[in-house]
Amino acid sequence: MDQLIEQIVQQVLKELGTTAHQAEQGLFNDIETAIIQAEIAQKKVARLSMAAREQIIQNIRTATLDNAALLAEMAVNETGMGNVAHKIAKHELLAAKTPGTEDISTQAFSGDHGLTLIEQGPFGVIGAITPCTNPSETILCNTIGMLAAGNTVVFNPHPAAVNTSNYAVQLINKASYDAGGPENIAVSTLKPTQETGNTLFKHDMIKLLAVTGGPGVVTSALQSGKRAIGAGAGNPPVLVDETADIKAAAKHIVSGASFDNNLPCISEKKVVVVNKVADELVYYMKEAGAYLVSAQEAQQLAQTVIETVQGKPRLNRACVGKSAQELLKKINIDSDAKLIIFESDEHHILIKEELMMPILGIVRVQHIDEAISTAVRLEQGNRHSAHMHSKNIDNLTRFGQEADTAIFVKNAPSYAAIGFGGEGFCTFTIASRTGEGLTSSRTFTKSRRCVLGDNFCIR
Repeated sequence: MDQLIEQIVQQVLKELGTTAHQAEQGLFNDIETAIIQAEIAQKKVARLSMAAREQIIQNIRTATLDNAALLAEMAVNETGMGNVAHKIAKHELLAAKTPGTEDISTQAFSGDHGLTLIEQGPFGVIGAITPCTNPSETILCNTIGMLAAGNTVVFNPHPAAVNTSNYAVQLINKASYDAGGPENIAVSTLKPTQETGNTLFKHDMIKLLAVTGGPGVVTSALQSGKRAIGAGAGNPPVLVDETADIKAAAKHIVSGASFDNNLPCISEKKVVVVNKVADELVYYMKEAGAYLVSAQEAQQLAQTVIETVQGKPRLNRACVGKSAQELLKKINIDSDAKLIIFESDEHHILIKEELMMPILGIVRVQHIDEAISTAVRLEQGNRHSAHMHSKNIDNLTRFGQEADTAIFVKNAPSYAAIGFGGEGFCTFTIASRTGEGLTSSRTFTKSRRCVLGDNFCIR
């Protein structure tokens, strides 16, 4: 069977004119060829020892650190979004805190009737859709987890970040080759489209889908008939009650909401604050680097960053991921602010929409009950992320329960959720919609039970 697949691959490569150099790098003109090559590589990966997989992963970590600045600059230049320094930090984070083979564990049960093992095995070839917001970060992080579990992966990167994404794929395959591992442990197409993505959804060789993107592509994956891990949209509110350390809360909110120009799906997207401490919060947010715009200026911003297409609001892509300074210049304001803030009610378009820009609306409420109900409405049922600043354990508990999100950060910037200044591992695929939450190596495995009757119980 392996020989037959190899013959098919060589014939397809010949017909398509794909060069051996491209194949060695894991990049292909044709998605079908990429999938077949990943299938061949997976059979080799499955036979690798855990130690061998871990050596490849260590090489990927090293390559990520060595190329962090280059990948960050490539992403900002190619997509026009984000902050180079913050993207460097994200690459450093994933290199240090993405789980590898240590996340794959075995359970054992022994008794009068023998020994039972429950082990985690690979799915095989995974089809992955990746975003333009965290292009190389998602590819490197996903590959570490998928490879640790014994899988290979076919990426369909966002077309707006294809060069950055595919450079990451090249780094991964070089890391494997240098460690004595197989090539094509991660593959990609040179020209990703919706059609190539649909091929992943339908192809018989793809055993699992991992989709990091908007609600549309996640829905398509869930309708494919395959097992799918769906990391969809987030729209996180941050709630501040009267018991919070307001100065610290202001600093954390400004840091989190301005990180990588608010591109991360976990970033604070709006503030709900109890009126008693609202003035103090705004004061300290300004002190921490936020610029407060008037209601009229907020309306000018809305007209700039939101378009109306067929009667529906849509983000102006030319504004997504831009810095606060760039956005303020669009309404003739010169400032070195990190974040733009304004006050309004919860119905303002810049508060309802998930902007992915360093613009943060502030909604005042009278008490904690109103704060919780308002924040839950503004989260819009994504069940992705929510944040809160409070010293009242009852309030924290209530909001956490009612928000029911995959991530709930308390008294810290939003990015603490992925291990940046917080405890826990790193991931850039947060599967709130399908329930896995923060994905890791173990997420990309299937459970196997191995039973030995009436033996190996020694006591």
